Amino acid sequence: MSAQSFRIERATPESRIALAAGPWWMDRNDMRLAGEFFVYLGLATLWNLLAGYAGLVSVGQQAYVGIGGYCLFALAIFLGVPPVLTVPLAGIVAAIIAVPVSWLVFRLKGAYFAIGTWVVAEVFLLLASQWSSLGGGSGISLPISLIRSIGSSRAMREYIIYYETVGVTVAIIVAVYILLRSRWGLALQAIRDGEMAAETCGVSVANAKRLLYVVACAGAAMIGALIFMSKLRISPTAAFSVNDWTAFVIFITVIGGIGRIEGPVIGTILFFLLRETLSDLGAWYLIVLGAAAVGVMLFAPKGIWGLLADRFGWQLFPVGRRLVLTGGNTPSAPSSSNT
Repeated sequence: MSAQSFRIERATPESRIALAAGPWWMDRNDMRLAGEFFVYLGLATLWNLLAGYAGLVSVGQQAYVGIGGYCLFALAIFLGVPPVLTVPLAGIVAAIIAVPVSWLVFRLKGAYFAIGTWVVAEVFLLLASQWSSLGGGSGISLPISLIRSIGSSRAMREYIIYYETVGVTVAIIVAVYILLRSRWGLALQAIRDGEMAAETCGVSVANAKRLLYVVACAGAAMIGALIFMSKLRISPTAAFSVNDWTAFVIFITVIGGIGRIEGPVIGTILFFLLRETLSDLGAWYLIVLGAAAVGVMLFAPKGIWGLLADRFGWQLFPVGRRLVLTGGNTPSAPSSSNT
């Protein structure tokens, strides 16, 4: 097989079986680690969609992770909704909240947009701290009755949360792939390459960005609900942590390759390898992460996958278009996956 023909359009049967049978071949710690892997992969995929295609460099996506977590607790405790069913509902609530928020933050551009999204996240953190019925600043644990409603045993609960986490993340990746293969995806790639040029071609840049923002926020909230369903406890500082749910996600996307579906996959793998290898080093762990990010940005501005794709022409998720030249027998000219 030549390098140019290397592509994988869907997961192999073996990989799907391995994911589905995870609880039977992984111990509890491995399954917890796998769950965290899919959490970060989902969040990085959504952030990559925002920053890599719409140019929306948000440092406030932790706002919607926290909203998703608090939706889980509020819906389950106050309305008696089974925790498993709160995950899609959290996405709907976050999408509704994201609409008016988008009208506010989209009035800002560039660095002001990034700062504005962070300020919005801090506002939500302060609001959650004042929600006394959900523990205020100290947080609250999920009642035993609701924990048991997830599964009859601890092992069963872990299986259910694992499967739902994998399902949501895989659904996000598939949805992003389908989106980028559609006419909307063509518009997003045009926006990424040049907003003014896209506007002159008839693309409604503002509406496309707003829709993407709302969708990404809904996805982040669903993942947030799953995070705190696994933890069984929530607090404002944990739910709206910029370090856990945004800084690490940006690191993953940057080193993997921004503007490419494969980037978050590669970045998440590298992040977990570094974390599991260097986490015992204390502050040096974060220093190494920062040095790795700086090194990649200096020597591989398109990220690890971008470097490999440019060198070998690899595509795991081909989303390119072909420019068909009419007239005569001129063959169609293939475009790259990111042009």
